[in-house]
Amino acid sequence: MTNSKTSSIWRSYRFPIILLAGIIIGSIIGLVFGERAMVLAPLGDLFINMMFTAVVPLVFLSISSAVGSMMNMKRLGKILGSMFSVFIITGAIAAVIIIFVVKIFPPAEGVNIVMEAATLDEISVGDALVNAFTVSDFPLLLSRSNMLPLIVFSILFGFSVSLVGGEDNKIAQALDMLNKVMMKMIGIIMLYAPIGLGAYFAALIAEYGPQLLGAYLRAMAIYYPLCILYFFIAFFAYSYWAGGMQGTKIFFKNILSPAVTSLATSSSIATLPVNLTATEKMNVPKDIREIVLPIGATMHMDGTALSSILKIAFLFGIFGQDFSGIGTYVTAVMIAILGGVVMSGVPGGGLIGEMLIVTIYGFPPEAFPIIATIGFLVDPPATMINASGDAVASMMVTRIVEGKDWLNQKVVDAMPSKA
Repeated sequence: MTNSKTSSIWRSYRFPIILLAGIIIGSIIGLVFGERAMVLAPLGDLFINMMFTAVVPLVFLSISSAVGSMMNMKRLGKILGSMFSVFIITGAIAAVIIIFVVKIFPPAEGVNIVMEAATLDEISVGDALVNAFTVSDFPLLLSRSNMLPLIVFSILFGFSVSLVGGEDNKIAQALDMLNKVMMKMIGIIMLYAPIGLGAYFAALIAEYGPQLLGAYLRAMAIYYPLCILYFFIAFFAYSYWAGGMQGTKIFFKNILSPAVTSLATSSSIATLPVNLTATEKMNVPKDIREIVLPIGATMHMDGTALSSILKIAFLFGIFGQDFSGIGTYVTAVMIAILGGVVMSGVPGGGLIGEMLIVTIYGFPPEAFPIIATIGFLVDPPATMINASGDAVASMMVTRIVEGKDWLNQKVVDAMPSKA
């Protein structure tokens, strides 16, 4: 019986365990061999590039096929409305939580940083939003740097397909088949993931590991444990609300692969294919997961909300200002939510949000490189929260759209009928 139980656990967690083992081995190689481990960087870049190459057609096909196949536009509206409500509420909760934390443990206390002045271009909130949701020419949609405009285009395209089709919608069927082809391709690429992510992490540790021991150690000591607590406590609460204890169990049983992938790649977009597979195992309906997850990869960022408040509090401390007052807190929460909306789901995408923090609060240009450094250091755990939060958000949206007993109904539907 013990062997049977062990075999069952291995079948359920085999790939995440192998993936995690590859990352651990890569990290050890990076620590032991230092700069010499950089020779493995091309192996890691190969995997990351393959994922990024596939993700643009995947996002377009998954969203357009899900929307295009819908006959019930009322359901689409309910999914989108529920999704945005969940995104805003969970982002605000994350921001409020870390405000309490940074008041108790000021992240810049005892930290003295001297940096040369940097040139910072002015950016308005309006321009940031326009640039985030639109592009000036169609070819720009084919870049992973413009994921939000691609998502907007995909929704409009899918909506148009649904309008011109009927029950026998050939275009919708073709999009669905192409989407299945892309998912098969992603599955093939993921076979290389343990080696690719191991090599990627080895090079990452070799190049940037020593920086983790710098002046930002206190801020990291606050943020990293908070992300771990948020992962287990907040996601427990969200998944429990979505589907009771059964929802919590099915969430944590399947979230390890997306969590590990996002932690290693620092990219919600690169994690999207893994997240789609995980939420399918969580019994999230196809149309919901294929709408919520691609949009959530660029617009639902609880980890970003946490890091935005950390950056703001850090700057207040560095420049000797008091981070207090209702107005300050409300503005910080709004910036955190806005930052989650305008930021791209790829490494380095937080630069726009960091510019917004500096300009809105009127900090000098020297503030930009300070929080840019923090942004880099918190990126892995922040992305883990972002990507994992997308999965639990899809469960929450399912509860709103299909009712609180959705998960029990899915289990009943999946059971073989008795003759």
